[in-house]
Amino acid sequence: MRMTGFSYLIKEGFKNVWNNRIMSIASVCVLISCLVLTGSAVLFSMNVANLVDKVSDNNETTVYLKDEVSKVEAVYIGRDIEKLKNVTEAKYFPKEEALADFKSTLGDEVFDNMKNDNPLPDAFKVTMDDLSKYDSTVKQILKINGVDKITSQKELARKLASINDLVQVLSIAIVLALGVISLFIISNTIRATMHSRRFEISIMKSVGATDSFVRIPFVVEGMVIGLISAVLSTAALFFLYDLLMEIVTSLIHVATIPFSSVFWFVAGSFILAGLVIGALSGFISIRKYLKKEGNEILGW
Repeated sequence: MRMTGFSYLIKEGFKNVWNNRIMSIASVCVLISCLVLTGSAVLFSMNVANLVDKVSDNNETTVYLKDEVSKVEAVYIGRDIEKLKNVTEAKYFPKEEALADFKSTLGDEVFDNMKNDNPLPDAFKVTMDDLSKYDSTVKQILKINGVDKITSQKELARKLASINDLVQVLSIAIVLALGVISLFIISNTIRATMHSRRFEISIMKSVGATDSFVRIPFVVEGMVIGLISAVLSTAALFFLYDLLMEIVTSLIHVATIPFSSVFWFVAGSFILAGLVIGALSGFISIRKYLKKEGNEILGW
């Protein structure tokens, strides 16, 4: 195919989008909704996975002491903890320091009222060398006189990992479902274009036009719709993501992935998805017409 002929087919594809602009706008709106929902699910999954990694990497365990334990006794308890083989460090964390950490959350008024009646216990921040020996090490620590209870982020990490697995499965299901919906909508749009141009297609087939020559404008039409949807979806998700993350961080103090760090990943994925869905829609929609010849297309 000559370059001039190929340029003509590309232009025809763009013209199809404009000539059927009502249906094209409808397809763009549907595809934007699908891409934004898909992108939101993927970004949510990435944030959960990031949180799981951070929690898992932090193998610090908090060992709380009984209320009656004095400061001197706490020193000896710390030495006993550090003597255990799997313990690399036992850092003393007095209740005054713990209360100070809560000041920003509790507020100055509550903090001032609690200074004379601190309900928080003294504790040790214990770091273990081998987390596979976590359970056995915890049992040894609990046997030390003066130790009240132990908390760690291990169980939280497990729960977050379970949530992450569920989110990933749901994300895949959403991607597949919305992909099929997008394919169906754009295919119908292109089918409407083909119906309005069935006389032209019939003439081209009658004079011996190749399948590629007939197909390319409709594939280009689908790709243009996909590309426009991808660009607008990226812009929409940019504003929605930042707004949503502000709400999340105001409710729970967790670090989220900034959109700037995943911008090119999101934009590239959206563009690739839009082009592929659009091309497939055009390819599938024109296929049945290519199986017919001349008058058969018109139903004569």
